[in-house]
Amino acid sequence: MTLRLFRYLAKEVLVSTAGVTLILLLVILSGRFSFYLGRIADGKMTFEFLFVILGYHVPSFVQMILPLAFFLALLLSFGRLYIENEMSVLFSSGISKVKLAGYTLGIAFLVGLVSASINFWLAPYSEHKAAEASQAQNQLSAFDFLIPGRFEGSGQRTTYIDSFTKEGWMNQIFLSDVVRKKDTNIPIQTFAANAEQIRISSEGNQNYLVFKNGTRYEGKPGTANYRITQFDTYAIRMESKDESIIDDPYTQNTLSLINSDKLLEKVELQWRISLVLIIPILAIIGLSLSQVNPRQGRFFKMLPAILLMILYIALLIWGRTSLEKGKLPIQLGLWWIHGIFILIAAVLFAQYNQVFERRKTRQPNAADSSE
Repeated sequence: MTLRLFRYLAKEVLVSTAGVTLILLLVILSGRFSFYLGRIADGKMTFEFLFVILGYHVPSFVQMILPLAFFLALLLSFGRLYIENEMSVLFSSGISKVKLAGYTLGIAFLVGLVSASINFWLAPYSEHKAAEASQAQNQLSAFDFLIPGRFEGSGQRTTYIDSFTKEGWMNQIFLSDVVRKKDTNIPIQTFAANAEQIRISSEGNQNYLVFKNGTRYEGKPGTANYRITQFDTYAIRMESKDESIIDDPYTQNTLSLINSDKLLEKVELQWRISLVLIIPILAIIGLSLSQVNPRQGRFFKMLPAILLMILYIALLIWGRTSLEKGKLPIQLGLWWIHGIFILIAAVLFAQYNQVFERRKTRQPNAADSSE
């Protein structure tokens, strides 16, 4: 019966956890999707990059969502069992609340294993890949974001292309720019039948824009320095960004954080551990606050439980920020916050178990009822 009961409880909680995680993840992804669509509309990223960057960020979203989803799922699942009197049946069958707490911690252990794999391996790996993809995106020129048949830019800095060929050539291109020479802004317009981008690896992957069969206008019409140049081939060097080293703490693997003496990397390690440690603590708090009277409804204690969870998360975030700024000693770290909530969990569980014991002593026995 013990194993069967654990499977039943685990199924109830884990299925609810997966559902809540999916819902919260969709909410976050929809917000990020709208943000990235705005960047695409502004010509700051390509549409193909949208799904790549979202995919790489999913593990980081899940690592924050999972403890919250597990806590909410525990409240909902156990609250339903109390409302439908299934918990009463369990207790009358000899299952104590201490044993129920053991089952709950067993479920928390399974969720913790998933959380640990995400926090210690998958999320840092995905964030590192996301940083690499962002660097590759930053190396793209403005012409990689052009939409055929549409003017891009504003004022005197405007670009237009009619279409792209299958080989990647641009047809009927117009480029307007401003060049500063001798403290004077000189407008330049270039028309060409075709153009293409060329990257020369021997020059550090320097990009060039090569125009074919066109005309270049430089200066203001009617002035002495106004020039018109016709060309068969004309190339301009495009600005390129140097690749930076990816060394942000959240992109580093956990082993390197363990061996690091840097403050920010020590804080990141404590943060990853905290996102796993929070799960069993929230499990006991959720178990203690899930008990409701059928007349009260399953959502009666949801609000105080959620407020307590928000306080826990807010303190961890505040502690992380304070550690990064050096306002808290790294030796104290985030452990004191966990210590406070371990104490809260112990008090709540003691009260939860005591309530049941009082109710148990009030139940009349057969001898009393016969009298």
